[in-house]
Amino acid sequence: MPLYEHVMIARQDLSNTQAEGLIEHFGSVLADNGGKLLENEYWGVKTMAYKINKNRKGHYAFMRTDAPAPAVQEMERLMRLHEDVMRVLTIKVDEHQEGPSVQMQKREERDSRRERR
Repeated sequence: MPLYEHVMIARQDLSNTQAEGLIEHFGSVLADNGGKLLENEYWGVKTMAYKINKNRKGHYAFMRTDAPAPAVQEMERLMRLHEDVMRVLTIKVDEHQEGPSVQMQKREERDSRRERR
């Protein structure tokens, strides 16, 4: 099955448990349609570069999935209809990287970044 990575932004007035509950909910949608949620990360509340739906901040979540295309399309459709989800980005990848995402790594562990002067 194809591998996907999803980033979701939820409304800022949700609690942390509600935002993490959204991840579990959409993971179960994938499971019901023949896919599986391999890994997820809750990145927390972050400030956005511009307002979305009159919100300056949002709960960010990252998911790595292994699912057929119809399952991903159904999950994205339900995300767009859900009132707590503001934005979703889905990309198809050849393989998942091991370990935490760049967002969760400590600054010292990021080796792709150049030294500051």
